[in-house]
Amino acid sequence: MEMLQRPRRLRGNGVIRNMVRETRISKNSLMYPVFVREGSGIEEEIPTLPGQFRYSPDKLLYKLETLSKAGVPSVMLFGIPDHKDEWGTSAWVEDGVVQKALRQAKEAFPNLYYVTDVCMCEYTSHGHCGILCGHDVDNDKTLPRLAQIALSHVQAGADMVAPSDMMDGRILAIRRELDKNGYENTPIMSYAVKYASSFYGPFREAAGSAPSFGDRKSYQMDFHNRMEGVKEAELDLQEGADILMVKPAMAYLDVVKEIADRFPMVPTAAYSVSGEYAMIKAAAQKGWIDETQVACETAVNIFRAGADILITYYAQELAGWIAEGRIG
Repeated sequence: MEMLQRPRRLRGNGVIRNMVRETRISKNSLMYPVFVREGSGIEEEIPTLPGQFRYSPDKLLYKLETLSKAGVPSVMLFGIPDHKDEWGTSAWVEDGVVQKALRQAKEAFPNLYYVTDVCMCEYTSHGHCGILCGHDVDNDKTLPRLAQIALSHVQAGADMVAPSDMMDGRILAIRRELDKNGYENTPIMSYAVKYASSFYGPFREAAGSAPSFGDRKSYQMDFHNRMEGVKEAELDLQEGADILMVKPAMAYLDVVKEIADRFPMVPTAAYSVSGEYAMIKAAAQKGWIDETQVACETAVNIFRAGADILITYYAQELAGWIAEGRIG
């Protein structure tokens, strides 16, 4: 049979497959999310996220050493305070948990790149992402507080801030506050396209950030919508966002591709969230899947869709698998 085109020619062995590979993964594109809680000597495993821990600032340093040795270049810090109130005041105080962790981490491991989650849900007694007016989150009253949180993080040593609240106008508010205080070169990674997702369940238990009433559907996006995400990303870009994030990742690869294709002038980040990680872990523990192969395949899928940066609880393992040649 005459066939001039035989795609299998380029699949004959590992050498040629690696040579023509379209999607390549680097350790440099990985970011590890980590939970920091107040106190000392604390390293407590999170039941819904096997292999993940809440660290006090002193114990965090040991984890950062491991990440640094593995070649993971950046971390994203989430704070868990002892004190919560209606206004989330622990989020921006000078001796807050993230602020303390940043100072210690930057001194011990200045080679790592530190990104901080900017939100109020972990710090408010009601668990919502902003200032309440009755049972509604007041968008405009929340903006100054978010800007204040971002500034406090940068003053404590954050290299980048990542607002996750989904308030309208928060990128501009943060950009103006940082610029006004001399931090015009500090980048903002916007949670530009963040859906009201059921995949966040394990994170909310880990961070103690579940809302005490209602839900977040009035500010996080409806998962039925794709073009609304384009609008959100475009607005954030106009307001000064340097990186656009899509969250969650695995079930939203069409949105990752949409954002990457429409806004190639800035990097696209994707957050493979707690529920995605927990599902892989649970199935692997049952012996139903090969954890390494599924985690690697999932990561490749996200990059293939167009992500430039992957925020994942598997960052350390992926860095090891890249070094071993299992993925790359």
